[in-house]
Order: sequence, then C-alpha cells, then structure tokens
Amino acid sequence: MSISTHIQRLWSFPGGLKLDGRKQLSNEGPIESAEIPHLLEIPLSQHIGHPAEAVVKVGDSVKKGQLIGHAEGAVSAPVHASSSGTVTAIEERLVPHPSGLPALCVIIETDGYDRWDNCTPLISLDDPQHKNLHALSAEQITDKVAEAGIVGLGGALYPSAAKLKTARKKATDTLIINAAECEPYITCDDALMRNRPEEIILGILLIKKIVGARYCLIGIEDNKPEAFKALSDAIAGYERAIHEHCEQTIEIIQVPTRYPAGGEKQLIQVLTGKEVPTQGLPMDIGIICHNITTAATVYQAVYRGEPLVSRIVTITGGAIKKPQNMEVAIGTSIREIMDQAGWDKTRVDKIIMGGPMMGFALPSIDVPVTKATNCILVSEPGELATPPPAMPCIRCSRCADSCPMSLLPQQMYWYAKARDLEKIQDYNIFDCIECGCCSYVCPSNIPLVQYFRYAKNEIWDDERERNKANLARERHEFRQERLEKMKKAREEAARLRKEKLAKKKAEEKQKAAGGDGGKSPASSHADLIQEAIARSKAKKAQQQALKRNTENLTEAQQRQVDEAERRRKKR
Repeated sequence: MSISTHIQRLWSFPGGLKLDGRKQLSNEGPIESAEIPHLLEIPLSQHIGHPAEAVVKVGDSVKKGQLIGHAEGAVSAPVHASSSGTVTAIEERLVPHPSGLPALCVIIETDGYDRWDNCTPLISLDDPQHKNLHALSAEQITDKVAEAGIVGLGGALYPSAAKLKTARKKATDTLIINAAECEPYITCDDALMRNRPEEIILGILLIKKIVGARYCLIGIEDNKPEAFKALSDAIAGYERAIHEHCEQTIEIIQVPTRYPAGGEKQLIQVLTGKEVPTQGLPMDIGIICHNITTAATVYQAVYRGEPLVSRIVTITGGAIKKPQNMEVAIGTSIREIMDQAGWDKTRVDKIIMGGPMMGFALPSIDVPVTKATNCILVSEPGELATPPPAMPCIRCSRCADSCPMSLLPQQMYWYAKARDLEKIQDYNIFDCIECGCCSYVCPSNIPLVQYFRYAKNEIWDDERERNKANLARERHEFRQERLEKMKKAREEAARLRKEKLAKKKAEEKQKAAGGDGGKSPASSHADLIQEAIARSKAKKAQQQALKRNTENLTEAQQRQVDEAERRRKKR
C-alpha cells in the first residue's frame, strides 16, 4: 500500500464563507462516556428510507446490541438496543426532527448492568498482521455493515450497506473520506480522529475493499493539526503491517478552512477538480464519499461485532458549563447529557441540534439522542444573533456570490414566495445543500433557506399527490377493463347457452318428426286439444237436437223415451 501525506494540487469551489469556528470550546479534553440512563427511547426510524419494524414486545428482556427493529425494505437499517433492560412500551414519542412530529419508539427501562448480547466479529483483534482483513470477501463485510445498522453519520443517514453495494456495482475508482467537519462549534469528528485514529484507518481499509477503489483521499481542514498528525501516524503504523497485501493508495490532504468545505460535492471538487452533475451522485463520476465516523463504526462492526448503538456528540455553547465531546448511548434523553455536562438554565437562549448554520431548534430537551445527533448547541443570549424581521430584497447578489453550488438564490426566492413550483425547478433547487450561506450574508435578513426547504417539501408533496392520483387512475382503468372483460364473458356465456338450447330443441324436433308422421310433440298436443273441443261441440249439438225432438211428444211417447233412457243408463 502506497501511502502519502503530502499536499497535492487543490482546486476550489465557488462561494463559501470564512466563519468563526468556536471549536476550541469543546475539543480540548478527551472523549467522555455518558452515564447509562434509566430510560432509553429508541426511535425505529433513524435513517433515510423505510422505518425498521419492531421485533420485540412489551415485557421482553433485551441486552445491549440486541436487534429490536428489523430493516424493512431495500433502503432501511436495523435498530439495536443500546443497553440491557426491559421493554416497557412501544409507542409514538417526540423525537428530534425539524417537523416536531412524533415517531414510533421502543422504550427500554435499563437495568444498570449494560450487558452485551453475543457479538461475533469477522476479524480477531489478536491478528496483528491483519491477514484476515484480506481473507474476507466484500460481500461478508457488506453483510456485516448491514447487520450492524450503520448509516451515514455525516448527516445524510443513508443506509451504508445499500450505498456500498451500489458503489461496487458501478466500479468506483476513488474513495473520499470526509474529515473536514466545517460547521462551527462541532468537534465530534475531530475528537474521534485525535483519540481513535487506528479504528478509522482500519475502517477505511474495509470500505476500500468493499467498493474496490484504487485510491483513497482523506480530506481534512487545515484547522485540525492534531487530528491530521494522529491520522498520519496511524497510516504509517499500519503501512508496515499490511503493505504486502495491498497496492492501493491512501492520501491524507489538508484543505483550506472555508465553510462549507465539508459538503460532499464541495470536498470532491476541492480534492479532485471534478464536479458532480446536477441532481447527480458522486458515483456517476466514479467516486464514493463517506464520513470519518462512519468508517470507525465499520471497524467496530467487523473487528468487534458491535452494532451502531452509540455515537460521539459535541455538547457545547455559552450556556454549557463544561463543553465536551461525549459518547452517548442512542436513546438517551438530551436533558440527561446536558445535565451531565452542566448547564445554566438562567442563561439559555437557544437549544439547537447540529451547528448554527444547518442545525434546527429542538421541540423539547426531553427527546432522545439518535444516529443523526452530532451536536447539542446550548447558546446564551447574544451568542447566536437573532436576525431582525425580513425586509424587501435589494437585489445585491450577495446570496449568489456566496452560494457554493453556483445557484441563483434571489430568483429561487421569488418563485418560492410565489409558489411557482414548476419555474423554481428550472433553477435546480434540488442542488441546494441548505448550507445557509445565502441567509447568512443577506442584508435584508430574508430566511432564504427556509423558503427553499418549503419549496422542496411542496414539490415532494405534489409529486406524492401525482403519484397517488396516477395510481388511483391506473387502478380505476384496470377495474373498468376487468368489468368490461367480465361483461363480455357473461354475454358470451349467455350466447353459448342460447345456442345450446336452440340446438337441443332442434334435435328434439327432429327426433319427434321421425316417430309420429312428422308431427312435433307440441303440434300433437294442440291436435288433441282441438279434437276434444270438437267432440264436446258435437255432443252439445246432439243434446240440443234431442231436446228439440222431444218437445212435441205425446204423453205415451214421452214415457217410451224415458224408459229407453233408463235402460241405457243401466247398461
């Protein structure tokens, strides 16, 4: 394995800002371990895609690392218990999300022992030469990543296994590891690089093996000298152990500190000079990008057999007494980790999950830490400026100058405000990474990013409605087609019955014609009726004639007639 830590030629991206990082507040000390909470609220949806499906029920005892939510669908990720205890409820609870909506959570009352479930690593930690690393197949590693519930921890939360499988199919040439961490205040990645660089490097080697990339570029901002040195030393240390098994290149490159250098597309452009196509993916140009923390969790899954049940969170801000980086079990209440770090309730102005540029205000501090939680920023009054009311746009073009995606925020703003959702898409609104640069520099204090988020959500809602309407139309058309087929089938069946009945009558007629002189049963029956009527008429006529003949008889003649009638009756 050829390893380099030299500074290669760098490119640049448009726009961007030079911000006060304020990272020194939290990156001075080691990573602290958060206390085991009494109660864990673990959401079943902590990733892009379908929520996990609960596989436990109320009353079940669980151990740390045990599966409690099964991945549902191709784009999904399993969820695991982050400590041992008993499941007390499975219900909707408030979660940290910009919408403020609740989500289904598994509630675990911990027992305080933090007992692990059986963890089966793929590689032994007692293998100093890392021979097993090269004996593993890409499929084995990918399956382990999927089983561990690993998602993109840089903020995207896309299931890592699905992303790695796609990259492998597309013959990815370059793996980029994002260690820039450009958002102000946030230092969790910095702390991880300074304290656990070996885990990161081994995780990177596992990812490289999966995707089959020839090159790996680690991009780190030049304001992290300690992290840069730690990674460089770790790479050099592992070079001797594994160089005979690998001919690939790893380079760690310092990039200028400029927000948002840590954006996926911006970092790719700085390191390679290549631009990701509009509404495209890095894989379209042979590149895959992963966060530095994601690489470390891949190491933990393969070398320790541990699923993703905790993450490092930065607790910082002017209202925090002891800003620090803390490893927190997923599902722990944010209130509890704020209590552990110490916070002055009288000085709190804002409580934000994430950084000041791309973070969002929490609906409550009684919400759980999730896989997406990288920072809890608790500011004091005056620390984060509250913008005054928005004023009319003065067309200064500062928003366009600062946009790292070379978009036209001013035009997008007009169409978003007018809700012209078709026209705004002509300006590539979905290329907007919502970095907040345009809102930050706007002299009119227009919350541009909020307008763009609104427009995106409206477009997605319209798209969903169209899809539902199309599905309903297709179902209606299918039903009408089915009913028409059924109608034709009934008509055909009726026609066949009529033909069969006519054929049967014809056969009976033909049979009757052959047996009684050509008369059918129907005609014979009619003839009998006519004959009976004729006989009745004849008898009646005879009686009337007899009556007329006896009207003028003498008494003696009448006696003779009566005697003859009696004799006839006796016979």
